[in-house]
Amino acid sequence: MMRSLWTAASGMTTQQFNIDTISNNLSNVNTTGFKKMRAEFEDLIYQTQLMAGTPATEITEIPTGIQVGHGARVSATQRMFQQGSLQSTENKTDIALTGEGFFKVTLFDGTEAFTRDGSFKIDSERQLVTSNGYLLDPPITLPENFQSESLAISKDGRITVKIFGEDEDTEVGLLEINRFVNPAGLNAIGDNLFKVTGASGEPIPGQPGLNGNAQTVQGFLEMSNVKVVEEMVNMIVAQRAYETNSKAIQTSDSMLGTAIGLKR
Repeated sequence: MMRSLWTAASGMTTQQFNIDTISNNLSNVNTTGFKKMRAEFEDLIYQTQLMAGTPATEITEIPTGIQVGHGARVSATQRMFQQGSLQSTENKTDIALTGEGFFKVTLFDGTEAFTRDGSFKIDSERQLVTSNGYLLDPPITLPENFQSESLAISKDGRITVKIFGEDEDTEVGLLEINRFVNPAGLNAIGDNLFKVTGASGEPIPGQPGLNGNAQTVQGFLEMSNVKVVEEMVNMIVAQRAYETNSKAIQTSDSMLGTAIGLKR
């Protein structure tokens, strides 16, 4: 059996994975805080038929060897954490991050997760929660009888409101930002959430706007950093690579047919 059949088949498999990754990026082009992914590939093991440097005579050696590859495979999916564009919403509880960092939330099972999605809501207990009801960590609870239109969030994460009957603003909490040594090592679990892994390192908490942490911008949301035109170009390249590998399989099959036909 010709080696090229399996080699080209591995190329088709990797390009299919590439298309899957691009499709996921495009499907999340309007997902708040989404970070695009990039498929990365590596070549497979090589069969060495002649080693470079093999002696040819007593005083000469083979300058280049003979090797043949066996295709490609997926080596990694790299998540790109470049800043997404900001969209004005004029909603008091929408918070965008400009710079490095994540909000920390508490899941229903008590574990921690991290997100760039700042589309927070106020629940019946006057707590700031995500769209799925996950509490911010540390929790932010607004006081009774506060004026909803007075809710203000500064760039350094301080949350203040006005309470009916009082003249002065009341500070009710401070947002916390968490950074990671290797954010690309975080594990995406859906719902715009990430979890810590051994590769990401432990979260480094801090105040927004200080020591390199992201600033908080009230009334804005960070949109996806997916660029549609760039993804469409990548899709075309992947499609052509897929077609080229399929042509290699067809050519190998034709050559096998020719070899079989020699018997007639």
